[in-house]
Amino acid sequence: MLIQLNLPAKAQKYFFKAAICFIIGIFCFSGSLYALALTGIKWFGPITPLGGLTFMVGWGLFAYAATTINEVNK
Repeated sequence: MLIQLNLPAKAQKYFFKAAICFIIGIFCFSGSLYALALTGIKWFGPITPLGGLTFMVGWGLFAYAATTINEVNK
């Protein structure tokens, strides 16, 4: 269930980008670890740090979006 909040357009844009980074990061990080463990194919290993980096970028975007909300800055 998605809830529509009355947020500034800038905050909504960065929250959306953060959500995309979270999804990509989780799939790349966890997916590559599962694939490496189940198949043993070594080229899944270098994908894992990219997923972690994407997940961290998502947290950075989330924090930036949270600071753009006027209620937080008061």
